[in-house]
Amino acid sequence: MKIFVKFDFTRICNKVIEDTLHSLGIGYTIPSFGEIEIDDKASSESIKQLNERFAHYGIDIIENQKIILVQRLKDAIVDMVFNEESQVNVKSSVYLSEKLGHSYGYLSNLFSEVTYTSIENFIILQKIEYTKSLIAKTDLSLTEIAFKLNYSSVAHLSTQFKNTTGITPTAFQRIIAKRRELANNPTN
Repeated sequence: MKIFVKFDFTRICNKVIEDTLHSLGIGYTIPSFGEIEIDDKASSESIKQLNERFAHYGIDIIENQKIILVQRLKDAIVDMVFNEESQVNVKSSVYLSEKLGHSYGYLSNLFSEVTYTSIENFIILQKIEYTKSLIAKTDLSLTEIAFKLNYSSVAHLSTQFKNTTGITPTAFQRIIAKRRELANNPTN
């Protein structure tokens, strides 16, 4: 039997982090996604254990300031794309610059230096991932999805989708529909 699940990455990640910190008895606050303020009382041994437990879930503690800023930038982009409350009608360059307190030129250069890709490409990849998720989990039309993600048209969304995935959004919709059909009518 095959089942399909829906999950929220941010919620799961926060739960893992909170449960791990709590199990180690480390006091903390989470000011924003991807950032944790740990009480000064935490010993170096508990921080070592925290790092080991986080590694089990694929969570790394970052110490390099450039990498930290790039991670904050990635987190802000993911939040901007996936979180409906963060979706704003301002240019992404303005949003990111204001959110992180640096000029967009600096952020763009740093992002390219560390990741070997541009902020724009990363935003496109996140929008396409969100589009795939919306196609798979909702009954929204491509027009509604394009509007939701601030695309100028369905054609623009379709072009980026095909350039990124190799197939059109319509073909992706057919694949998802076929999978649902097979899941609901398994042949034994």
